[in-house]
Amino acid sequence: MAIPELPGGPYDVEYFFDPGCPFAWQTSVWMRGVAELRGVRIGWRFISLRFLNEANRDQPAQMAEAQKVGLRFHRICAAARERMGNDAVGALYRAWGESYWYEEARGAVSDRVANAARRSDAAAVIESVGLPADLLSAAEDAAWDVVIRAETDEAIGRTGSGVGTPIITYLPSGNSLFGPVISEVPDDERTVQLYDALRTLADFAGFSELKRTERPPLDLPLFKAA
Repeated sequence: MAIPELPGGPYDVEYFFDPGCPFAWQTSVWMRGVAELRGVRIGWRFISLRFLNEANRDQPAQMAEAQKVGLRFHRICAAARERMGNDAVGALYRAWGESYWYEEARGAVSDRVANAARRSDAAAVIESVGLPADLLSAAEDAAWDVVIRAETDEAIGRTGSGVGTPIITYLPSGNSLFGPVISEVPDDERTVQLYDALRTLADFAGFSELKRTERPPLDLPLFKAA
């Protein structure tokens, strides 16, 4: 299936997110800062960790359950986009993340994420952004999986395999990168500097990778050390 055109485009970036990925969330907060400071327009797309990991029999059961919750919220976002456009997805994702990642917790990371998924309340998120309550029914409608899977495949097709979330496509070049993976959201000056640097890299088709695995822990209450 070809992925649908995003309503209200063209956009400066297309941002592929999974609602249960803390790295995608932290980067989305930075990206929204870029949008405010630079007037960059964000088109919201889906990449499902549930689908990316469906053949992985070794992941913890808690993570698999959390990914199912993420898929159900993806379905709500897909239904909202079809009915009300791109901005509805952005509003839903923002409200979801703000209710998901900012409560302190204890235990292993997989347990913290699983517990956050269990306490998530999609109905409350929908209500908080003023969207129709009947969107909740989309959570159990697997028909939306067609577009979610198609966008997941598209995201990986744009970067190549062996990556995660988020994936960002920079337009008009159309080049895509996994990340940036950031532990904390930078201040305004560095927010713009980081965006400019990434645009320089992304717009050069010959660039593929920079990486380091040593990094500070995520600056999110859910992952605060006990």
